[in-house]
Formats: sequence, structure tokens, C-alpha cells
Amino acid sequence: MRRDYDLLIFDWDGTLADSIGRIILSMRTAAIETDLEIRDDTAIKGIIGLGLPEAIRTLYPQISGNQLIDFRQHYADSYMAMDNVPSPLFDGVVESMQAFREDGYRLAVATGKARRGLDRVLKANGWQDYFDSTRAA
Repeated sequence: MRRDYDLLIFDWDGTLADSIGRIILSMRTAAIETDLEIRDDTAIKGIIGLGLPEAIRTLYPQISGNQLIDFRQHYADSYMAMDNVPSPLFDGVVESMQAFREDGYRLAVATGKARRGLDRVLKANGWQDYFDSTRAA
């Protein structure tokens, strides 16, 4: 069977892992702690996949440099507080990844997460050696 692709690349948040609720809650918490207007769920969902600084600037184009630093820290603190239990993988992800691997595909993750965050979730899910390549923001 002829394949057009040998490598399949996936995003982590919102594609493989159902981390949307955590991202929304962490963005809301950071906004409150930084005295910024809370954005609605749709706006926050629209930035998933971007690196954190770009995501924050997309939601808050007027944000100052100091606010950006504070927002990032509050977001990280909030997200990490929930990180003792990994975000669940979407239904069918494990089976699909196994089927792709059995079919001879190489698998990769490219994400807007920081390297430290990606490594942490891969390890928590037992997938630290599963992907042929990983790229983080």
C-alpha cells in the first residue's frame, strides 16, 4: 500500500490530551491575578496551540511587559497546581497511536507547550519514549 506520508505530527493540548478545561481555568485565574478582563471560553480555546507569550498577547494585545511576566507566572502556577493528575487523553488516542505505529508510521508531537511541560505530560502518560520526535515552544 502506497502512503503519502511516513511521519504523523500531532499537537498535544486539545488534540491528544483533553487539557482544554485546565487551560481555560488557568487563563481565567491568571487574568484575575493580573487584574485583566476575563476572556470567554471561545476566545481562550482559540489560542490553544500557541506558545504562552503569543497566546497571552493574542488575548490581551494591550498587555504591558510586566503584566505579561506576571500573567505567565500566575498561569504556570495555576496549571501546575492541577498537574498532579495528567490531563486525560481523548477517547481512542491510545488505540489510534498504536495502530499508526503498527502500520509503520513515525510519530511526532509539535506543541506550543514549553519543553519542561511537554516532557512532564509525556512522562506522566508513560509516553516519554513513544514518539520519534518532539518539538516544544
